[in-house]
Amino acid sequence: MFRLIKLLLILIGLAAVLWFGANRYAEYRVRTSFAEAGMNDKAAACMGRRLVKRLSFVQLLKLCEFEKETRTVGGLVRAVQRMDDREIVTVTTSSAALCSTGLAR
Repeated sequence: MFRLIKLLLILIGLAAVLWFGANRYAEYRVRTSFAEAGMNDKAAACMGRRLVKRLSFVQLLKLCEFEKETRTVGGLVRAVQRMDDREIVTVTTSSAALCSTGLAR
C-alpha cells in the first residue's frame, strides 16, 4: 500500500514538473521570438506571459507557423487575422496593443 502511494506521489510530482516546465518553455519561445523580431524586451516578455496564460498549447503551435513572417507587431496581427481561430486573433491583437503601449505588465 505504501509503495502504491509513493508511486502515485512521484507521478503527480512528475506531472506537475512537466506542466510548469512546458508553460515556462512556451513563454520563453514566445518571448524570444518577439524579441528577435525587433520588439523591445519588456513588451516581448509581456506578450509571452499574456499569450501563454490565455491560449492553449495547440493555439500556440498555430502561432509558431507564422514565426518567419511576423517581423513586426503589425505583421503578427495580419498573419493572425488570416487564421480561423477567433480566440487567437482576439488575444494576440489585444495583447499586442496593451503590451506595446505599456498598459499591461
